Amino acid sequence: MVVTVLLAIGFGVGLWALCVWLIPPRPPLADLVTRMRAAPRPEPLVTTDDGGWAVRLGRPFTALLRPLGLPTESVRRDLKALGRSPDTHLAEKAAAAVTGLLLPELMETALLLSGRPLPWAAPAGLSLACAVGGFLLPDLSVRSEAEKRRTAFRHALSSYLNLIHILLAGGAGVEAALHDAADTGQGWAFQQLRRALTTAHLTRTSPWSALQQLGEELGIGELTELAAALSLAGTEGSRIRASLEAKAAAMRSREGSDAEGRANAATERMSLPGVLMAVGFVIFVFYPAMVQVMASL
Repeated sequence: MVVTVLLAIGFGVGLWALCVWLIPPRPPLADLVTRMRAAPRPEPLVTTDDGGWAVRLGRPFTALLRPLGLPTESVRRDLKALGRSPDTHLAEKAAAAVTGLLLPELMETALLLSGRPLPWAAPAGLSLACAVGGFLLPDLSVRSEAEKRRTAFRHALSSYLNLIHILLAGGAGVEAALHDAADTGQGWAFQQLRRALTTAHLTRTSPWSALQQLGEELGIGELTELAAALSLAGTEGSRIRASLEAKAAAMRSREGSDAEGRANAATERMSLPGVLMAVGFVIFVFYPAMVQVMASL
């Protein structure tokens, strides 16, 4: 009964996806008018990189997934932090789902050729489970990788604030300190900062507006706060050195607390294998005795 229900759900979802592909839904007129009247968005500062066999395999299915509202807004922010486009992510999700759907069937075919076939319900249920798991796996992977990249960016931003503070103490202006500090550092985070500042220079916009846009694209609130503080210093003439020093100290303190929390979590995970080995040893020792006691009753 459960297998029949799962097959019926799968058939219904496939039929609905086919209908959406043949007759795509039309957006409401109000959304189209709002889109026409909206101000053009600035070009994204974070570049994307597309490619790979999974993208080529799943690209035909992106048109089916895009009307479903995928990827979600949170996943889009994570993709920007990783430098991937939404279409690439949807293609990877589709490729993983198709691979998970076909892999158990290939195993069933191999068993059938060897003369030991399984009941048809087992590979069908396993195919659906693998397809769902493959469809959700890219989201989890993107979230984990984006969080690691944001953590690395925050470490680099703390060093960037210290460099700016030193340059300001040496008599440099705000904009000169921003550019010189970005040119000093290395790594992906400083590359993004240099690209944002260069874009601001070429488009004749303020550097703090470019940093604010970069912080919004990457989902890093500390960078947005830095841009707001720099904006006050550039437009209102407020004192920025003390603010940057306090912000850098707060970020270092937070990074230390986060590192200590991650270390404690890793220590707790390391104790789990020992607990499992102890439980297994107890079962190995006492199981024969318990069997003898139960048999004698």
